[in-house]
Amino acid sequence: MAEARRQDGGPGPAPAAELTGELTGMMAEDGAAARLANSPDLAEQAAWRRLTARHGDRLAQIMAAHGWPTERTVGPQAARAAWLVAQHADRQLDVQRRAVALMGEAVARGEASARDLAFLQDRLAVNEGREQRYGTQIGAVADGRPVPWPCEEPERLDERRAEVGIEPFDEYTARFAPK
Repeated sequence: MAEARRQDGGPGPAPAAELTGELTGMMAEDGAAARLANSPDLAEQAAWRRLTARHGDRLAQIMAAHGWPTERTVGPQAARAAWLVAQHADRQLDVQRRAVALMGEAVARGEASARDLAFLQDRLAVNEGREQRYGTQIGAVADGRPVPWPCEEPERLDERRAEVGIEPFDEYTARFAPK
């Protein structure tokens, strides 16, 4: 088990098993409630927003106490859950910014997924009104084809995607195209 900071900032092992369970529980809640995100029922949309805000708040506490939850510290499923929580913290840009910074450090150490980081970086860019780098965030469907939010240097999009292990844009969007 990797050494980490306790909640009080002192040395010692982080409660990895507790964090693992908590993060995977948040991912399960997220999955069960995801249909509410785009519901025509405004009360259901509000329930989704409350859930993602609660999860975002908790992820902020976890990051402050322990850094980015990596596969080495919490296991692959819980690390993926932390990324998902950050990805869905769309109304908490401070949480997304902190997650991008910490996850970027973890990627540099080889302890997190460059692909997942690219998705989170794009999500944050779109939420901040900036162009995305990897074209992972779809803005609309036009003529039956998914269209990404604006991207920087679109002519190099597939090159950048390949660098982080994301399939070419046309292959990626084919999964979302109406059948």
